[in-house]
Amino acid sequence: MLISDSHRFLFVHVQKTGGSTIDNGLTAALGDVRRIPAANRHAPLDRLLQLEPGLAGYWTAGFVRNPWARMLSWWRMMERFRDGAEQGIDRYVDHLQRNRFVASIIAAHPDFESFVMHAPDEHPRLRKPQVAFLNNDLKRADFTGRQESLESDLKQIYDHLGLEWIPPQSVNIDPGRPDYREVYTPATRRRVAQLFEADLREYGYEF
Repeated sequence: MLISDSHRFLFVHVQKTGGSTIDNGLTAALGDVRRIPAANRHAPLDRLLQLEPGLAGYWTAGFVRNPWARMLSWWRMMERFRDGAEQGIDRYVDHLQRNRFVASIIAAHPDFESFVMHAPDEHPRLRKPQVAFLNNDLKRADFTGRQESLESDLKQIYDHLGLEWIPPQSVNIDPGRPDYREVYTPATRRRVAQLFEADLREYGYEF
């Protein structure tokens, strides 16, 4: 999450949608960025409004992603931590010692099939629809961008806020990630469709 009081702007950071790249760029461009210490950086709009009801009047933006690609991105992150720790790379070893969420998934799920079919039942954050991060009964995000068109959608946010446009510098790049359509079985494809039916309906994503 990112807040600019001078621009009356709130950015809600949905996991695995390019949020770190977006956050870095906006932090540099806005100048007066703050966070809510009591909130996780991926806190949904509901939680942020509970902590600061006044944010309901702020122009709010967030990004979403094709649910099948997003679930693969989750798994590729798990693989990077697993493989790095097995190679003895300190930063991965240290992370797994501190991050019980990632460590428990790696311990319980040896492959993508197991991860998709079972991990969402064990970890609510993996099954929370993106639409639920950005909307509630009292407020809907004013702008919802898409990871698939990140740069052009982000430019619309800069234009709305009156910021000088600087193209984003991508972080957390996964150059070896395959096309998501190549890794799904019929069962895992159906599973994601069931988990994120609300996102498919709201944003029109298809496999």
